Amino acid sequence: MAHKKAGGSSKNGRDSESKRLGVKRFGGEIVVPGNILVRQRGTHFHPGTNVGIGRDHTLFAKVAGRVSFETKGPKNRKHVSVESAE
Repeated sequence: MAHKKAGGSSKNGRDSESKRLGVKRFGGEIVVPGNILVRQRGTHFHPGTNVGIGRDHTLFAKVAGRVSFETKGPKNRKHVSVESAE
C-alpha cells in the first residue's frame, strides 16, 4: 500500500485578481474632467462639489481643477471635492 498520493496538480494556486482600488488622485493635484479620483467598494469617500459617483462607487472629476479632501457633515464623512480652476 502506498502511503503517498501520486504527485499530481497542487490543491492551491487559485486567487482572485486584485482590483486596484484606492485613491488615484491625491489632495492638491490638478485634474481634468473625467479623471478618476477614487476607486472603492461602497462609499468610503463621498462625492463633494464638482465630483460625480459611478455605478461601482467610483468618484470622478466633473470639472478641471484641484482635488481636496475634507471631513464634514454631522456624521464626519470624508468628502472629495474639486475646486474649479477659474
